[in-house]
Amino acid sequence: MENYSLPPKPKNSVYKKIRNIIISLLVIAMYVWTFVSINIDWGRAIERAINNFNRVIPRLFNPDWSATGDVAMSMLETVFIAFAGSLMAAVIAVPLSFLAARNMMGGVIVSTIGKWILSAVRAFPDIILAILFVVAVGPNAFAGVLAIAIGSTGMLGKMFAEIIESIDMNVVEAMEASGANKIQILFYGVIPQITPEFLSYAIYRFEVDIRASSILGIVGAGGIGTMIIFASNNRNWNEMGTILLAIIIVVTIIDFASAKIRRKIV
Repeated sequence: MENYSLPPKPKNSVYKKIRNIIISLLVIAMYVWTFVSINIDWGRAIERAINNFNRVIPRLFNPDWSATGDVAMSMLETVFIAFAGSLMAAVIAVPLSFLAARNMMGGVIVSTIGKWILSAVRAFPDIILAILFVVAVGPNAFAGVLAIAIGSTGMLGKMFAEIIESIDMNVVEAMEASGANKIQILFYGVIPQITPEFLSYAIYRFEVDIRASSILGIVGAGGIGTMIIFASNNRNWNEMGTILLAIIIVVTIIDFASAKIRRKIV
């Protein structure tokens, strides 16, 4: 019989143990400080939660089917807002991603500027962008499209840039050595490598934008969010139940469909 010796177990130094203890204590202290500083009357909060639960939840589970037509039209508008915004973002993010990719622009300064632009765009939440565009173009679905487009551009641009930086540069160098020009290298050496992942991330972002566009109507940017705010203000919880059911069904269908499409693409 052969004897197999196991590798020695790594020794935990005293420094690592002390470090882990300090980190754990800091995390616990942060949570304690957070809950203490909130200054919540937990008794009153729990009492109100129980009362609202008994009053609201049963009505949410009893949807108002008479509002199905209006809810369906608003949900369809939400899907269109998300699709148009995602498409605009995917188109705008492509040149910005090439600008931010270090292996494409040939310099750290240019790629850093591109990354700063994408970071600046990502800094604004969708709801803030929606408020700004509602003020700029009025309370309509176009404001929602612009908010989704700008909000998604930053994230897609960052993902696209990382995809470009991970391509096989040997293909590009081989084409350069064979005398291919920049356009030929782009269309035959770069785009075939990045297209599947670009499409996959764009479709995934459309999934995310469906959820985001569902709440933009709260600030007047169109879609199902407008019905949500009206139903909430009127305490029409039966209609709210219909709205939530529509959102769950549509988001679930789009999630399954987009996941299947992305598997085939990649």
